[in-house]
Amino acid sequence: MKYLLSIILGLSALCMSANEISFNNEKVNYKVMYKWGLVNKQAGTATLSISNHGANYITKLTAKSDPWADNFYMVRDTLNGTIRKAGFLPLFYEKKAHEGGDFKHDIVKYSRNGNRVIGYCTRIKRDEDESKGTKKEHIISATGATVDMLSVYYYMRAINYNDMKKGQVMKLNIFSGKRKELLTIKYHGTETVTYDNKSYNCYHISFTFTSDGNKKTSDDMDAWISTDTRRIPVKLEGTLPVGKVQCFYTGG
Repeated sequence: MKYLLSIILGLSALCMSANEISFNNEKVNYKVMYKWGLVNKQAGTATLSISNHGANYITKLTAKSDPWADNFYMVRDTLNGTIRKAGFLPLFYEKKAHEGGDFKHDIVKYSRNGNRVIGYCTRIKRDEDESKGTKKEHIISATGATVDMLSVYYYMRAINYNDMKKGQVMKLNIFSGKRKELLTIKYHGTETVTYDNKSYNCYHISFTFTSDGNKKTSDDMDAWISTDTRRIPVKLEGTLPVGKVQCFYTGG
């Protein structure tokens, strides 16, 4: 659930630009399903929102597990972000996470010099009763297009997939609260996604996360983005050690 809820560098590969569309104020909702064999049960909900504030977008993602799932792995996450409209560049990222017995608070503040991107990162981690904690600060840097675990949801929606060929790949830097990773997005063409008696025409893409040493840092995930003007992420899917988790758009 890490990359589904928190979902996702050659600049020449990005010449189609992630600033092809602009976003109106919106709030979209998701149900999070756990699937394993014949088991297919709702495990949580998530809400993703964006609002216009002058030259910037303000974004937010909240996610929580359902009561039955809390007994296995409780999730209460809130992600906040600020994205500059010009060039679609993240300026600020924050994640407040209560996952299982861990409490983490990550903050990334960005600065740029040409194509060079620097993230000033703070990570605060507390124990289960929040009585003790540690705070670490460090700097990570990258060259080229760079996103985080929240701005990537909007970056992937703004790409002009009509200019892409099936199988085409693009690469981005992605900052978490503690390290830089490489995000590879692969375009798989258009598909129809059907659930809850509704059908959506979608662009199908997949994500691969790797470290600087080209070692996978998590399992791959897939996303299906509506081909209409709203470009809603209709479905997201990732594998777990046992089973898989799926996020389905439910409205907004």
